[in-house]
Parts: sequence; structure tokens; C-alpha cells
Amino acid sequence: MDIAAKKQRYAETAQEIAAVLDGETNLIARMATVSNILHHAFDHYFWTGFYLVDPDKPEELVIGPYQGTLGCLRIPFGKGVCGAAAASGETQVVEDVHAFPDHIACDARSESEIVVPVRNAKGALIAVFDVDSDEKAMFDEIDQQALEAILEESFAL
Repeated sequence: MDIAAKKQRYAETAQEIAAVLDGETNLIARMATVSNILHHAFDHYFWTGFYLVDPDKPEELVIGPYQGTLGCLRIPFGKGVCGAAAASGETQVVEDVHAFPDHIACDARSESEIVVPVRNAKGALIAVFDVDSDEKAMFDEIDQQALEAILEESFAL
């Protein structure tokens, strides 16, 4: 997909997500909707979903709504790509997950990954949004900017 087409697809997807979420306040319903719409909007999205900060174990992520194969159930902050995003508060874009230190292979077919921290209106980390591809180097700055914008609009309630 060329750059212009990718940007256009994200713009259309962002509008669809905003329209569907309009008036919905339930966090899990919002997460399920976002993961579903994004997963089906892009052919290279192999696994798409959320890991929520566990309120009982605040330094651990627990599986949330997702699309794709079985995901890891729990990920400690600082471990793997999701844990790195949670610990640092920064989006992680990884061209080759097998070269990422301490990578967690929930599905061995994953080759590249992007993980975006998700914050509520008060700025507190509530989850990370994780997308895996079964091809290397499938995520870039366009994905990062678009996903960060979609997630901020969808969860800064």
C-alpha cells in the first residue's frame, strides 16, 4: 500500500471508529470496537488488540479485547514490546520482533509489531494497543501517528 493510500485508509477508519463510538461510554465496548475495525481495515494486521493495566497488579498487563490468534494472557511491564511501551509510555515500532530484546512470542508467526500506550483523559495509562504483522517492517511513522491519534480520540474520555 502506498503512502497516500495508507493515510487515506487511516483517515476513513478514524471517521468510522468515531461514528461507531459516538455515545458509547463503556471502555470494553470501545476497545472491542476499535480492535475490530482496525483489524479488518488493513490486510497486514495479523493480531490486533489491547492489553489492559491490571488494577490488582498495576505493573502487569492483562489481555483485553482483540482480533486474531490466541494472545498472551499477562505481560509484565518492561518485558517484550508491550511491556516496553507500558513501562516507557512511548510507542514502540519494531521492524523485526525477533531482534527485539526480551521479545515475547505469543505467536511465532509475528514478524513486526507496533504498540501504542493508551491513556485516559487524566493522562493515566490504562492499556496498550498492540498490532502484530506476519511480515517484517510493516509499521512506520504513518501507522504511529494515525494510531496515536485514533487512540487518543477514542479513550481520552
